[in-house]
Amino acid sequence: MDMWKFYDITHREHVICNPTSEEKLGCLVEQLRLPAAARVVDIGSGKGEFLIRLAEAYRVSCVGIDLSPFFIADARKRLEVRAPGAEVAFREMDGAEFEPDGPHSFTVASCLGASWVYGGHAGTLDALTRMVAPNGWVITGEPYWMQEPSEEYLQVLGAPKEAFGTHAGNIEVGEERGLDLVHTLVSNKDDWDRYEGLRWSATVEYARSHPDDPDLPEVVRRVGEERAAYLRWGRDSLGWAIYVFRRRPPEPPALAT
Repeated sequence: MDMWKFYDITHREHVICNPTSEEKLGCLVEQLRLPAAARVVDIGSGKGEFLIRLAEAYRVSCVGIDLSPFFIADARKRLEVRAPGAEVAFREMDGAEFEPDGPHSFTVASCLGASWVYGGHAGTLDALTRMVAPNGWVITGEPYWMQEPSEEYLQVLGAPKEAFGTHAGNIEVGEERGLDLVHTLVSNKDDWDRYEGLRWSATVEYARSHPDDPDLPEVVRRVGEERAAYLRWGRDSLGWAIYVFRRRPPEPPALAT
């Protein structure tokens, strides 16, 4: 079935399409304290909650990039209701193909839970760093292993162990690229349970309201397998955090001797 239809069905109840809380996202928005006319890009922007909150809090120019036509449509509707007239644009496109107007032209570059766009956490940090000005913000949302994953769990995920690092390792990858860690917002089990539970609830409701959808058996099967894997292995194995970095300012020129 169409991948984006699957995510639309399973994320119908989500405001934020990753396992963080609305409170933690609010803390992130508050911490940034963006100046007027700041420019923000969010790769894999989902339903646009992060950018819409920034538009509500600051007079900023934002662009959100996402491949899902369902999420882009939802984001535009939410923007019209909550921040009409804000300088926010949502584009349906592959984030890897997004080209800024110029290098280092954004105040904030973020990718919260879509590092697959750039082949992983390191590639995402490389891409975002190229987009932001000195002293700019580079923000990623990324899974990490809390303990050694079982082979059975990796098979369900369809990913090798190397796909994710550790929490400390995710931070080190940023520091190796000349970024200073400012803060982390680490998801707890309540955040994960809410994220997963909303997927299960949305699937049950969709099954009841769309019993004749030919894709329904596939949706129910996949969500059932993922639920069992989460409860058996994932809840204790996989963490998630938002990593807030700042690009270092250029070093002053050396004094002539």
